[in-house]
Amino acid sequence: MAGERIRLEVKERERLGSRESRRMRKEGLVPGVLYGRSEPHAICIPERELRRALTSEGGLNAILDVVLEGQKTTHPSILKQYQQDPLKGRVTHVDLQEVRLDVKIHATVPIHLVGGDDAPGVREGGVLSQVTRDVNVEALPMEIPEHIDLDVSRMEMNDTLRLADLLATEGVTLLDDPEGTVLATVTMPTREVEPEPTEEELAEGEEAALAEGEEAPEGAADQPAGGDAAGEPGTTEG
Repeated sequence: MAGERIRLEVKERERLGSRESRRMRKEGLVPGVLYGRSEPHAICIPERELRRALTSEGGLNAILDVVLEGQKTTHPSILKQYQQDPLKGRVTHVDLQEVRLDVKIHATVPIHLVGGDDAPGVREGGVLSQVTRDVNVEALPMEIPEHIDLDVSRMEMNDTLRLADLLATEGVTLLDDPEGTVLATVTMPTREVEPEPTEEELAEGEEAALAEGEEAPEGAADQPAGGDAAGEPGTTEG
């Protein structure tokens, strides 16, 4: 569960702009915004502390007790969204949303497949595919799970598990279509069959084979580039 609360001390940013953000990243700080109940605060967070918070037991749904530097007030918050460097994978910007712990919120929770190696369909050579990796839920901030396990150990060949087959977690409401949301399938492995060549491709292949197999006329190799092998113009042999 995301019941673990992580204290996160942040500083308010006095200067904004992309140049200032680049400077902060070089100093090991991550720029961001804390959306409070009244007004947003431009903030920056030590990258190491942010990474520690987001890799805790609660994961991306952890409750962050945000404290602004120089203040004592705690702002219970969740990660609203974040941006990453596509090459280095480092978090480059975060948006935090202050929440009330007694009011339900919406969140996205990952689905983990459990028991795939024991599924009869997999043992028969079938392929287990996870179709949906995240589901939308509603719950109190402290009751949002880090992930939801889906038991696939009984799946036979050509079986399909939908959201309706997922065991309900107490205090958590699943918001997606229970019948229309496919979570996992076990299917026969597909064989790659090379397409039959078309008549046009066959004809082109035959022409290429004939061109490669055609011999040059006898003596053509000894003919000089100028084409004068038959003698001087206007003269005859003998």
